[in-house]
Amino acid sequence: MPKCSFCKKNYDVPHGMTFVLPNGDLLYFCSSKCQKNHKLGRRGEKKNWVRKKKKIKKISKK
Repeated sequence: MPKCSFCKKNYDVPHGMTFVLPNGDLLYFCSSKCQKNHKLGRRGEKKNWVRKKKKIKKISKK
């Protein structure tokens, strides 16, 4: 399973886009939203919609 280069989310192979840069590096994107934000030079860890996916609160039961 590839991992998105922008939001670091794992996605299935038939979905998403793969870009090959002239130097041979590969960029994987799970959606056009991630691709467009990367093209604009934005960073994934600074976007609220990316941070919300990563935060998972654990509820402890007593």
